[in-house]
Amino acid sequence: MRNRIVIVGGGTGGTILANLLATKLHREILNNKVELLMISDSPIHYYKPAFMYVAFNAFFKQELMRPQQSLLSPEIKFVVDKAERFDLSRRVIHTRSGKQYAYDFLVFATGCVPWPERIEGLAQAGDHFYQYQAARQLAQKLATIEKGRIFITVSFPETPNVPHQCGIAPIETTLMLDDYLRRRGVRKAIEIVYTYPSVSQLLRNCLFLQRPTAEALPAIFAARDIRHQRGFTLNRVDTQRQVAYSAEGEEQPFDILMATPPIRAVEAVRNTGLSDIHNGEGWLPTDHQTLQVYGQQGVYVIGDTVDLPVSKAGGSCHNQAPVIADNIVAELRLGQTVSHYDGKVQAIAQMGLHAGMPLVYDYRHDVLPTPPTKMGGMLRNVFNRGLYWATVRGLI
Repeated sequence: MRNRIVIVGGGTGGTILANLLATKLHREILNNKVELLMISDSPIHYYKPAFMYVAFNAFFKQELMRPQQSLLSPEIKFVVDKAERFDLSRRVIHTRSGKQYAYDFLVFATGCVPWPERIEGLAQAGDHFYQYQAARQLAQKLATIEKGRIFITVSFPETPNVPHQCGIAPIETTLMLDDYLRRRGVRKAIEIVYTYPSVSQLLRNCLFLQRPTAEALPAIFAARDIRHQRGFTLNRVDTQRQVAYSAEGEEQPFDILMATPPIRAVEAVRNTGLSDIHNGEGWLPTDHQTLQVYGQQGVYVIGDTVDLPVSKAGGSCHNQAPVIADNIVAELRLGQTVSHYDGKVQAIAQMGLHAGMPLVYDYRHDVLPTPPTKMGGMLRNVFNRGLYWATVRGLI
């Protein structure tokens, strides 16, 4: 009897996992004992972490995209369609085209989407860099502003202990912005203000999610003349007056509102009803170690759709994918899971336009900040320009 493994989503996590499974199950796939299927709503794969570079006109669109099929091993069947409903009791996926796909193993690799509409006025007055067109719009504003005030704010999901998308990105883009405006020769005429919400899920009254980094930031910002404010939880935006109001009763005027917006799971995942918390965000209840969806046999989740207290970023997917691959293979061959995820995330943070800082953390250990270096910046550039594509192919 043939077992079908279906991965829904062709982003970083889904692509790495599919290629790892194709390698580990090569013999079973050739002998028609296993079918490995990926369903994605787009034939194109975007290197989404590069969208923040688009905001500073440092990437062209063609540089950050590849045909999804070109990134997949030939053993993987690739279907361009949109999963619109998951019938978990019958173990069937319903797609927009009207087709149905039964599965023995299912992996949610569906990512997350910005949800600025959750905050009054943010969708109309705010800018962000988490999607390509939004980043292009922000790029136009940053390239033409001559004087004024750029206000940077971060919004967290309402679900406890779930962080915002790509935890270090607000700091990266704040420092990149400072460099960018200096390069343009307008920095002295533009005020930069960075804020962080009162409750960042794990810590209170800080500037970042993890304490060592939060403690290092004030000196970094002071050296660059970047103002900062703790305890600013964005509550609403007055689009006419261009003023952001906080739940704490503060207000911040702006010429550009550069926001990390609220996020949520995609519609089909929200509609499964699996989320433990009914706030509309839809994060799947995830076993911290095995990465299985609680209460669902043979169902796993990777990347941004988890409800884990780790960064929703590619550096998480890179470590989650081998765990899920090993566990699916072990379930097929041994009838049980064998591998555990320790919460590890690694990346090189872009600390300005040309400097980088390696970072590593897991469930038990926070990031330990180190001085940014040009060598770190070069390593990040090498990853952006080439190594990423080897990573998603499962080669690194």
